This record gives sequence, structure tokens and C-alpha cells, in this order.
Amino acid sequence: PHAPKVGLARRLLGDYHVTGLFWYRFHKWAVSTLPAWTLWPITITFTTFFFCTIFNIRRAIASNLKAVLGPCGFLERQRRIYATMWTFAWCLTERYERLTTDRPFHQTIDAVEHWNAVASSSAGFVMVTAHLGMYEVSSMLPTPNGPRHVHLVREPEVDARAQDFIRQSVRAVEGSHYTMHFQSDDPLQGMVFLDALRRGEIVAMQGDRPRTGSRTVHATLFGRPIALPSGPAALARTAAVPMLPVFAIREGRRRCRVVFCPPVTVPRTGDRNADLAWAMGRVAAEVESAVRGTPHQWFVFRELWPTAR
Repeated sequence: PHAPKVGLARRLLGDYHVTGLFWYRFHKWAVSTLPAWTLWPITITFTTFFFCTIFNIRRAIASNLKAVLGPCGFLERQRRIYATMWTFAWCLTERYERLTTDRPFHQTIDAVEHWNAVASSSAGFVMVTAHLGMYEVSSMLPTPNGPRHVHLVREPEVDARAQDFIRQSVRAVEGSHYTMHFQSDDPLQGMVFLDALRRGEIVAMQGDRPRTGSRTVHATLFGRPIALPSGPAALARTAAVPMLPVFAIREGRRRCRVVFCPPVTVPRTGDRNADLAWAMGRVAAEVESAVRGTPHQWFVFRELWPTAR
């Protein structure tokens, strides 16, 4: 339910809509072909272009950031929207730089003891993050005891061909130990992840918004009610493994800081729903803290609380 709204513009523009395959291909081509210095004027040009044309996404950014930063006037609202689009553009650009070039990246880790606490064991665990910053980076960290298979679970793209493009781009670089999955309605998909956890593998999921029709739990984010996906906690509870909240924050040109939070052990009482709600409540608290620290890296492009504008 939180994908960008599409309508007549999508039907008219097809591949050239903001969600269309053209922009994925163009972005990857530009990053892999052009000199690094040209990415600055290109990013300014296209950020400004989309700022002036995609009104539904602009409205969503402003509405969601009101919950984080409070109400503001017209000019500050435009600054917030542009700052978020600008940061999103650079996060996408640097994703392709990591995949297609040998340009150096600098990465630091906060609270590495939480990572070591779960990754040093041979047991599997669920990494849970949000649509924040360079969230894919955290799932690509090496584990202390050697390579471990990672299953990255993403929301489906609006354009199915764009989805295949992303999958193939990542597969070409990360190799056989890294599998990208797109959430589907297949009831057996959860069993794939459960089996992976029981083999000692890692499942990386986003925990700040649910898919349409998926099971949810009630939580609070920025003092407002929100439905969060129960999937990460349900998987961890069934497999008897911990959840590890983690966020990858962009801190400058090809610079990223990975922040680990204390592991969450999902209770196993007689009230399964209460167990899942408690665990996802812990995740919500970590998401809120991370978003408050870097609000313009929270990439949620559908209004979460449309009646609270």
C-alpha cells in the first residue's frame, strides 16, 4: 500500500514514467559510463526536474516529514521535499556506483558488538531495517566466521521489468551467496525464508511498511498509529532466532555509516499476536530513532497518515 501512486501519467508515459524501466537503465548507464564529476550536475538537473513534476510523491514526503519534524511554512516544506529527493537521488546513484565501478567507498560501523553478538554464531538471524538511506549496504557486510548466504527481501517494483533489471544487476556483482527476493503472494515464500534461517543463513527484510494484504501488527511511530508487517517477527519467532535492527546512513559522497541496534528476541508465550506486536514495537522504536536522526533519508513515498496533513 505504500508504493508511489500511479495513474494516468503512468499509462501515458509507460517506460518513461518515474517508475518505468527507462530511468533504471539510464541511471545505471550514466553512473557506469560517465566521469564521476558529471554526476553532480546530472543529479541537480534530474532532482529539480522530478521536484517540479511528481506531485503525489512531493505531497507524501511533506506529509510524512510533518510527523517527524513538525508543521512548517511553505518555503520550509519545499526545502524538506527537495532535500529528501536530493538524498534519494544520491543513494540510488551510489548503489549503481557500488555495482558497476571500482570507485572507493568508505564505510564505518556503529555498535559492532551487536553485529558480532549474532553474526559470530552459526545460527541464522533476521536483519530488519527501514526504507532509510542505503539500506541494501547493511545486508552485504561480511560475517565474522566466513561467507554466509544472505536473502534480501524487497518490495516489488511498480514495473515488473524494472524489478528484473535490479535483480540481474545485483546478481552480476554479489554472486551465488546473495539472493534477492521480491515479496509475492506465494504462500510458500515464507517457507523458503524459514528453511534458510534453519540452515544458519541470513534473511534481511524491511520492517517499516507492509505489503497490500499482508498480516500486520498495530504499532506507534512518531506518536501516530501505524500498521507494521508482522513477517520479520513471525519468521524470527518460528525459527527461534533473533532479529537485528540495522540502518545504513549515507554520510557524504560514497560514505556510509552502518548502525546496529540491540538484537530483539521475540517472546514465545501463549499469545502469539502479543509476542509479534511487542517485537515489532521494539523495531518501531529503533526506526523512529533512526529517522529522527536523518529525516531526509526516510524514503516513504506514499502518505502514511493522509488525514493528518
